[in-house]
Amino acid sequence: MIEFFEFLSLNQAKLWEQVLEHIGLTFASLLLAVLLAVPLGIWIEGKSKVAGGVLGFTGILQTIPSIALLGFLIPVMGIGVKPAIFALFLYALLPILRNTYTGLKGVDPNVIEAAIGMGMTPRQVLFKVKLPLAMPVLFAGIRTATVINVGVATLAAYIGAGGLGEFIFGGISLNNSLMILAGAIPAALLAVIFDQLLARIQKGRKRNASPKFALWLLMVPLLTAFSLLPKLEGLTSAGFDPEFIGRADGYAHLQDVYGVELETVALSSALMYKAVQQGEVDVICGYSTDGRIEAYDLVSLEDDRHAFPPYYCAPIIRQATLKKHPELLIALEKLSGRLNDARMTRLNYEVDFNKESPEAVAERFLKEEDLWQADRKNGGEVITIGGKTFTEQHILIHLFAQLINGYTDLDVEIKADLGGTQVCFEALKVGGIDLYPEYTGTGFVVILSPDEQKVEELIVDADGVYNYVKQAFAEQYQIQWLPPLGFNNTYAVMTRRSLAAEKGWKKVSDLSTP
Repeated sequence: MIEFFEFLSLNQAKLWEQVLEHIGLTFASLLLAVLLAVPLGIWIEGKSKVAGGVLGFTGILQTIPSIALLGFLIPVMGIGVKPAIFALFLYALLPILRNTYTGLKGVDPNVIEAAIGMGMTPRQVLFKVKLPLAMPVLFAGIRTATVINVGVATLAAYIGAGGLGEFIFGGISLNNSLMILAGAIPAALLAVIFDQLLARIQKGRKRNASPKFALWLLMVPLLTAFSLLPKLEGLTSAGFDPEFIGRADGYAHLQDVYGVELETVALSSALMYKAVQQGEVDVICGYSTDGRIEAYDLVSLEDDRHAFPPYYCAPIIRQATLKKHPELLIALEKLSGRLNDARMTRLNYEVDFNKESPEAVAERFLKEEDLWQADRKNGGEVITIGGKTFTEQHILIHLFAQLINGYTDLDVEIKADLGGTQVCFEALKVGGIDLYPEYTGTGFVVILSPDEQKVEELIVDADGVYNYVKQAFAEQYQIQWLPPLGFNNTYAVMTRRSLAAEKGWKKVSDLSTP
């Protein structure tokens, strides 16, 4: 608990920024939903045939997985605040619309008939009889929509809209429970606070006969929220994935080495390249062997101060597994040195842009190298291969799987998309997986975290880094690094080729030049 409060203290500025962004996203979307759903619910109340279709359509919107809905909106609205607010608005529609309709339909017909008998106009009946009586049900819908939106708003961080999801997803990528709690606990508290705030407004309405009074009270925090939102004109400067923002050799290290101060936004790694290509951000930190660099006409800036160590890829495997099945070493070593930077980039391109499956790309590569053999299917013991959440890892784990299936009597289970480095590494340590592809620089800086003197000594020495991690992993974790595959997928700071020419950017150090 002490560590948690220390983390909050160290990151309080970022936490408050995320809280305000979260409030803005929640209340802006809720305001839009109230402005549409309440009048629509009033309109369909007397139209039973229309009501079924309208409620059914909004119900379908509610069933779309939130991450999928955000994905659908990106091609239309780009990334950032606008698609996030629109998605949250769609999710808030159903509970408010349904409760408005249900509340109005639940008003006693005898009361309505008495009001008409007293000479009230339809408008007077609506505002003086129906809405006051339906208000408890209507408010229940607004409260439900608010709680839903607080939760769903955490996903907005994946598309660069900010909010408490930045801490949550960063913590998941880095297996950092403190970061996860720093995002999850405030989000839960916001849901409770907002629900109680609306409950108090509802009680205030009961003491004041006019429903308009309660609605105006509700509008105050909703309208105030707009001042808390990030700018709607789009993102600027730098887009980094949550893992790069949080890891030891990530953005903080880039700042230390180069002194750059960028306006950063957290983005899913799948969106970074598209974001910089479309001008949503100016700079990203991607991977040097990614096929999207050429496809999107990006340029990598020279790491002239050597902020990033070598990231040569190699299979890492539990020593207990290797001791039990030494044939794994024979199978996996066949890939040693076979993949240079250019070939790995080509394989990534075939998956990302030619839309081929990682399995098919892996099989074709092995056939080109005369390494492919059919699966023996002998029903042997199962070896579990894990992988991180990006294209290159998907290809590599299928290369490993096909070699094991073809050259041993073992069977393979694949667990792709495990998340970031720490998730895969912890799974390997505890035996959740038997092996996965890792990078020497990641093992060196992120997992082992040596002192500054050791980092400076080895940072430009590819063989030195590999030998260091191989020895340290064997001694500390009983994990074996196998021979490298041949390519160096280092971090690279990238921008649009046109922007680099316009600004005169050639090196990362140019970013710190006024």
